[in-house]
Amino acid sequence: MGAALTRYRVIAWIVGVALILLVVIGMPMKYGFDDPILVETVGQAHGFLYMLYLVAAFDLSRRAGWPLKRMVLVMLAGTVPFVSFYAERRVSNWVTAEQSERTPEPVAG
Repeated sequence: MGAALTRYRVIAWIVGVALILLVVIGMPMKYGFDDPILVETVGQAHGFLYMLYLVAAFDLSRRAGWPLKRMVLVMLAGTVPFVSFYAERRVSNWVTAEQSERTPEPVAG
């Protein structure tokens, strides 16, 4: 499950940065300065990257055995600026905690 978590973490950060670029820089440029080039390029890239984010979140959620509600909330985190960073941190903590619960304690002896 470590590889699935790594894939999710990487794509969550990339999607988060792309969304922030789109909303914080691209939208003001498009509507304030009539320059849509950033929205046109970053918007398409974010759309493609968000699909990869959905696949990575789905893969991780199935491997971790999450309930449907948690999976959907994590998937939606890529649609709100800055939330994907928060979700990535929470997901990393959940997976790490679940892995430590499954790992048996070493027997001294």
